[in-house]
Amino acid sequence: MAGKPKLHYFNGRGRMESIRWLLASAGVEFEEKFIGTPEDLDKLKNDGSLMFQQVPMVEIDGMKLVQTRAILNYIATKYNLYGKDIKERALIDMYTEGMADLNEMIMVLPLCPPDQKDAKITLIKERTTDRYLPVFEKVLKSHGQDYLVGNKLSRADIHLVELLYYVEELDSSLLANFPLLKALKTRVSNLPTVKKFLQPGSPRKPPLDEKSLEQAKKIFRIN
Repeated sequence: MAGKPKLHYFNGRGRMESIRWLLASAGVEFEEKFIGTPEDLDKLKNDGSLMFQQVPMVEIDGMKLVQTRAILNYIATKYNLYGKDIKERALIDMYTEGMADLNEMIMVLPLCPPDQKDAKITLIKERTTDRYLPVFEKVLKSHGQDYLVGNKLSRADIHLVELLYYVEELDSSLLANFPLLKALKTRVSNLPTVKKFLQPGSPRKPPLDEKSLEQAKKIFRIN
């Protein structure tokens, strides 16, 4: 029997968090090997574990997978969260790429210089309510089904619900005009595997605080 997937990253959200969400939603238990120092990262680089000298890296099914989208694609395919045919997969890809654009803006916000942070937050809020969330609200309204694609849970729903939690952390009022998205968030959050992941003590990571940010900067040698 294959062992649990092993996730290599620092002890924070970053680019690994969507991977944690997807594995947990699929009911897959995993181990985490935290990178705590620059030397830990150098060791992974030097032993050939990181194809492009970057993390996240996931050991799964005898492979050492890198590149976030490649890892997510593999997990989604393995656990039947990637649609039933090529057309559904195209929709899932299109939706998740849009989510990734907004997620990226939110993810890098802690790295924003203090004098630019207010402007960046304003831009994120505008893009959230004017560009991104209306798209997914419209999709759900257009077919009247419980999930974004094929009326079946897919990685698109999981990534979107993860993103909605981040949006609410930024400003809980941003979801006020999107009742179908709020309903989707509740629906997915109540799935047993997701509900477990949302409980205290799970591998889910909290927002990046100042201490964690400084540790991440040190590990990845970010000035």
